[in-house]
This record gives sequence, C-alpha cells and structure tokens, in this order.
Amino acid sequence: MTSTIFYTATTLDGYLADESDSLEWLFVQDIDHAGPNSHDAFMAGVGALVMGRTTYEWLRRHLETAGEQWPYAVPAWVLSHAELPGIDGADLRWAQGDVGGVYAALVEAADGKDVWVVGGGDLAAQFADAGLLDQLVVSIAGVTLGSGRPLFPRRFALELTEVTRNRSFVCATYDVKGPLS
Repeated sequence: MTSTIFYTATTLDGYLADESDSLEWLFVQDIDHAGPNSHDAFMAGVGALVMGRTTYEWLRRHLETAGEQWPYAVPAWVLSHAELPGIDGADLRWAQGDVGGVYAALVEAADGKDVWVVGGGDLAAQFADAGLLDQLVVSIAGVTLGSGRPLFPRRFALELTEVTRNRSFVCATYDVKGPLS
C-alpha cells in the first residue's frame, strides 16, 4: 500500500534550511550512508516524489553548481505557480493549486511504492492538512540555526513509532495523527 512520507533532515531547533535556503549545515554532518534511515534504503521504496518551488530551485542550482545529474529515476512533481526551467534527464511534471489535485497522479505513478514529499515543510503540512500525509521521517542533527525554513509549520499531533541513531543524527519516524486542537 502506498504511503505518503515527508522524509527529511532538520536542525535540533527545527529548521530545514537557513534564511537563505542554504543546506550547508546538513552537508558537514557525520552520517553513515549505509546506516539507519539512509537515503538509499528509503529511495528503494519510493515510486514518485513531489516538491515545492523553493526545493526544486535549490536542487536545480545545486546540481548545476556541482556538475551533477538529476538523481531520481522516478517521476517528480513540482508544485509551483511559476514557469520554471526543466532539468535534462529528469521526469518532471508540473502542477499548481491544492495538493489534493495532484495526489491521485502521485499514487498512480508510485505504482504501489511510496510517495516522497521532498520539501519543503509547508508543502508537507499542506499534505497533512488535506489528510494525505502518513508519516514524518526525520533525521535530527545536533546543530541550531536560530531561524530559517521550519520543519513543519503547523500544529499537528504525531505518534513516535521508531527511533534510531545514525552517527550525528537522531532518526525518528512519526505517524501523522491529525491537527492538534
């Protein structure tokens, strides 16, 4: 059965990126790429992904600067009202509006695998608001930013289902229970 999962990393004070949308804090963390909560193991279960404009633009710039190719072999939706340039070799699909309008296409493309909400936190919260987010899988690093892009900018009840450690990260999996009243 397809689950919709917000799989991400965050700082101890709950930020995905700093005010400039930089993830430099993340790239200097010690991690075992084959260890618990690894990206490769997670991606083996992903059949489609979705991201917002800010995440897409950051990723596009990062790949261009690093001279890297698009890293995903699955269809990727970008939710944005703006016209954005594509990336060679990427199976990109553009959408706008309510996340519920793209959900069926994501699940169909995932073909029994999971849907990854890549980012950002507001997009994940939109899926949660619509009752379409099943899990939050987060790797928490021992660093603070003080401000920036928040992990999950809504009041939601979450149930902790798993905890592990991968070197510098505490890795936690939460089921999304619903809005916090």
